[in-house]
Amino acid sequence: MLDLGGFDIVVIVVVGLVILTLFAGIKTVPQGYRYTVERFGRYTRTMEPGLNILTPYIERVGARLNVMEQVLDIPTQEVITKDNASVSADAVAFYQVLNAAQAAYQITNLQFAIQNLTMTNIRSVMGSMDLDELLSNRDAINDRLLRVVDEAVGPWGIKVTRIEIKDIAPPKDLVDSMARQMKAEREKRAQVLEAEGARNAQILRAEGAKQSAILEAEGQREAAFRDAEARERLAEAEANATRMVSEAIAAGDIHAINYFIAQKYTEAMAQIGTAKNSKIVLMPMEASSLIGSLGGIGAIAKEVFGRGGDAPSAPEAPAAAKQRSSVPPSSSRPTGQTINVTIPNNPFGPSSER
Repeated sequence: MLDLGGFDIVVIVVVGLVILTLFAGIKTVPQGYRYTVERFGRYTRTMEPGLNILTPYIERVGARLNVMEQVLDIPTQEVITKDNASVSADAVAFYQVLNAAQAAYQITNLQFAIQNLTMTNIRSVMGSMDLDELLSNRDAINDRLLRVVDEAVGPWGIKVTRIEIKDIAPPKDLVDSMARQMKAEREKRAQVLEAEGARNAQILRAEGAKQSAILEAEGQREAAFRDAEARERLAEAEANATRMVSEAIAAGDIHAINYFIAQKYTEAMAQIGTAKNSKIVLMPMEASSLIGSLGGIGAIAKEVFGRGGDAPSAPEAPAAAKQRSSVPPSSSRPTGQTINVTIPNNPFGPSSER
């Protein structure tokens, strides 16, 4: 064993006291924390992160506070809404210590105080709302809770950053009723949309029929107008042709008379040939016979309209027509005299003119 003297013991004790004094006077504060300093039990200051010096045996560390943002879970609780519906709700709160001295010396058990304050305000805020409003306005509930709770914890040096409602659970029978209500509402919307679709379809069909009728009427009007215009032009053409033929006849033009009579004769033959009650029709269709007939008719017209040789002479008929025609060459006849004219191959028999 070492044989220590009294002086050695004193030195060892002094060295030990120095070491203890250094440990008591030097404190290191980690980042994200704040330490309060108490002198003889009274708060004096707050130590910031880093190396800090205390007065040994006079000052000591009071409270060690976390100034980072923290999460506090709010347990589930029963809430009675404004319309007497019972629901279960839980939430989560986020807070941060801004003033370490106030958080350490203004409130005891900080987290428990914030938790109970949030629960009471949840019942107050949600109890003032109807169930439908409660289920559809979570953002409004969160905002009201945050404003009320943050104002209440302000004197404690705490800042509540957000409060979020996690779940709202109505009773099972109420959930079933809401499901039936939602189903009925959706069926009603479906029926309304179907009725509106049918109405719009009928309106569109009516509009289409209206436009079709308008276009058809306009088409009929345009067709009638063009038909009337065509008939008017045809009538004008026939009137002009008739006037020209009449003027030619009045002037004694035998060619015009021949053309007019030949046209009517040809139309008559066409009508006889196309009659429904005719089965077999035998008619002179030789060109020479038709020309001879025209020549005979021209001779008759010359006899009728002649004024003592003043009228212009008709063109001579072909030789075959002259041979077949039996019209006498007389240039004038007394009034009331009957002239018998024989036209070869004439289906209508001998004709007479008075």
